Amino acid sequence: MPSVLQGLRVIDFGQYIAGPMAAMLLGDHGADVIRIDPPGGPRWNTPANATWNRNKRSIVLDLKKEADRNTAQQLIAGADVVIENFRPGVMDRLGLGAKDMTAATANPRLIYCSLPGFGADDPRAQIKAWEGVLGAATGAYRAAGPRPVYTVIPYSSAYAAFLCAVTVAMALNARARSGLGQRVEIPLFDATFTVVGARGLLVNGKPESEPEFNWSRQLPCKDGRWLMYVANNKKFGAFIQSIGMDKWRDANLPPKELAQKFDEVMRTRTAKEWEDIIAEMGSEGVICHSSSEWLQHPQALASKIIADYDDPELGRFRGPGINARLSATPGSVRMPRPKTDAQRAEILKELAAPPVRPEPVEGQTVGAEILHSALQGIKVVDLCIVLAGPTCGRTLAEFGADVIKIDSPHTRTVLRHNDINRAKRSILLDLKTKEGLEIFWKLVDQADVVLQNFRSGVAEKLGIDYERVRARRPHIIYGSMNTFGHIGPYANRPGHEQIGQAVSGMQVRYGSAKPATAPFAANDYGTGLMACYGVALALLHRQRTGEGQFVDSALAYTATMLQSTLLQDYKGKQWDEPHGQEALGSGPLNRLYQGSDGWLFLAAQSGELAHCPELADLANDANQSGADLERALETRLRTRNVAAWVETLNKAGMGAHRVVPSLAELMTDPLVQARGLAITREHEGFGQITTTAPSVRLSGTPMTVGRPAPKPGSDAASVLAEIGMRGELERLVREHVVAVDGIKAGC
Repeated sequence: MPSVLQGLRVIDFGQYIAGPMAAMLLGDHGADVIRIDPPGGPRWNTPANATWNRNKRSIVLDLKKEADRNTAQQLIAGADVVIENFRPGVMDRLGLGAKDMTAATANPRLIYCSLPGFGADDPRAQIKAWEGVLGAATGAYRAAGPRPVYTVIPYSSAYAAFLCAVTVAMALNARARSGLGQRVEIPLFDATFTVVGARGLLVNGKPESEPEFNWSRQLPCKDGRWLMYVANNKKFGAFIQSIGMDKWRDANLPPKELAQKFDEVMRTRTAKEWEDIIAEMGSEGVICHSSSEWLQHPQALASKIIADYDDPELGRFRGPGINARLSATPGSVRMPRPKTDAQRAEILKELAAPPVRPEPVEGQTVGAEILHSALQGIKVVDLCIVLAGPTCGRTLAEFGADVIKIDSPHTRTVLRHNDINRAKRSILLDLKTKEGLEIFWKLVDQADVVLQNFRSGVAEKLGIDYERVRARRPHIIYGSMNTFGHIGPYANRPGHEQIGQAVSGMQVRYGSAKPATAPFAANDYGTGLMACYGVALALLHRQRTGEGQFVDSALAYTATMLQSTLLQDYKGKQWDEPHGQEALGSGPLNRLYQGSDGWLFLAAQSGELAHCPELADLANDANQSGADLERALETRLRTRNVAAWVETLNKAGMGAHRVVPSLAELMTDPLVQARGLAITREHEGFGQITTTAPSVRLSGTPMTVGRPAPKPGSDAASVLAEIGMRGELERLVREHVVAVDGIKAGC
C-alpha cells in the first residue's frame, strides 16, 4: 500500500531542529521532501541530522543570489507544502514569503508553514530565538533550590515540529475539500504552551497545590539503581499492602518519615526484581534507564521506535524510528540522509518539466466546499482518560471536529478535565451495562473516529476493540494510545508520563545521580499530538480511498523523538551532553547566567561577544579557556540587572531572555494573555480558570479554543437526542446507565 503522502511535494527550508524535524515527520509518511541548504550545508552540523534529514533529497541554494532565488520560487510554485523557520520577514525580503507564494497568481493550493522563534506580531520577533532563549521565556528552567535548571530537551522546537506536522495534515484535509491551500504560522514560543498544558492551569489566579506526599516517586534499590513507581488507582493499594507500606500510610506518618520507610523497603531488592514484581501485579514501575540503555532496551528494539540505519557520514548507526503508526499506510525510513546537494541535477531537471498534479479520485470533489474549519463535519467518539488520549480528542475538536467525550459514571474525578476536555461534549456512560454499550454503538454509527487509551485488553473485554468496531463501521479511523506501543515485551504494561520519561532516559538526564521528573508532561501531550497527526493522515487517506484504519502512538515513541537531538549511537559516540540538576547550559556562550536581580539565558555564536562593547574585552582575550570565559561572564553579568543585560545582548546581535521563574508568572504575563496563549474563563463549580489555548494560526481554517470544559455528563440530553433517544435520559439515569451528577471535574 502506498504511503498516505506519496506524491506530495514538500520544500524544506528548515534549519536547526523544528523545520527539519517537521519535514521529517511528513517524509516518514511518503512525502517527497526537497531539502534546501545554504552553501556549506546545514547551519547546525549535528549527528541528529542523520535522523531529521532522512527520506529527503538535497539541493544547495544561495538565497542571496538572484538565480538561486528564482530556482527556489520555481520549486515553491510546484510544491504542496513549504516549511521554513527563519525570523519573521526574512522570506518576505527574499521574495519567497507566504503571502506572495500562496497568491492566486502563484500557487493558491500551497500550504506554507512558518516556524519562527517568536511570532510576527510579538515584540520579540527579531530576537535570535535559540532553544535556550525560548526555554528561559517559557518557564522550562524552573528553580531547583536557589538557581534554575537547564534541560537539553528542546521542548519549543519539538512541539513546533509536532504541531507543524499535525497542522499540515489538517490543511491537506481541508484542501482536498476546498481546493485551497493556506498560510500557517506556529511560533516556537507559542508552540510551547501546548506542552505547558495543565501545569500552567490557574484556578482563580492560583496554581494547584502539590500534595504533601506523593506515592509516585523515584525509589532507590538494592543494586544502586533507581526505579520509578507510579501509584495508579486500581493497583496501588495492593502493591503497598504487599510490601507492608499500608501500615505506615495508615499511621499518618509525616511525609519525610513515610518517604524514608518507602525507601528502606525498596532497598531490599534490585531494581529489576522490583520491576518484575510490579509488572506481575499489573501496577506501574520501571527502571530509570539512561538514554544509551534505552537504545539497547528490548522494548525499544521490538517496537522499532529504535532501529539501525545507514548514513553517509555516521555509517551504521542506531536511532529513532517512526512515531505515528498507521495500519494500512505505515510510515517507513525509505532512504538515508542524502549528502548535501546530492540530488541537484535531478531536481533541476524536474523543474524543466511542468509539474504533474494527481487527478482527483472518482467521487472526490475539489473546490466544492466552503470550510470554516479543517475538520468541519467530522465526528469523534473519545473514550480516553488523563492526558495523552484526551489531548488527541481536544486537538481534533480545536480543528473543528464534533467530539463526544465518554467518561465512566463510576469514576470519582475526571482527571485534568478542565485542561483536556474543552471544546468537547460530555456524557457519563457505563459501558459495562448492556444499554450503555448499545448507546456507544449508536454513537459509533455516526462517527468518523474512535479514540481510546485503555490498558491492554480492556477494549477487547468490553467488545469495542478495533476489529469489532471496524466490522460494524468499515471506514472507521480508530486511534489507540498507550505507554510502550502495541508490540514488544512491555506492550501490555500500564504507564503514565513518568514511566515514559524513566524508561527512555529523560529522568536520568534531568536528575543525573538521582533521577528527576522533567519539567513538563511532554510525552503525554506529544503522544496526543502524534496520534492526532496519524488520525489526520488517515482521514486524508479515507477521502481518497474510502478506507479506514488503525492509528497508534505511545509515550515511549514520543520520549524518543523528544530526545532525537541526542539519540544517535555510532562508532565514536560520546554521551557528554549537559545533565543533572546542577546544569546551567552547554558552554559559556549557551547557558544561564545570574544578573544582579535574577537570571537570564545567553545564546551567542563564536565571535559575537566582540560586537558587544560591554563584553568585547572578554572576547579578545585569546588565552582564555572555555572555563575561564564562563567564570568571567559570571562575574561581569552579575554587575547589572537582567533587563539591562537582555537589552544590551540582543542589541549586539546575540540572543538573550530573562528566565521566567514559574508557569504561574508565564500564564499571567500580559503579552501572553494579549496574544491569546493563556485565556481565563468561567468554569462551572470553579469560577475563573486560566488555561492554555491553541497556538497555531491558519489563514483559511483557523483553530478555535472552543467552549470551556463542561460539567462532566452535562451534554447527555443533547447527545442522546442525536441518536434517537430524546426523552430517555431520566430512565437511563434511574437505571444507572448514564449519570449527570456526582462526578468531579478535575483541574
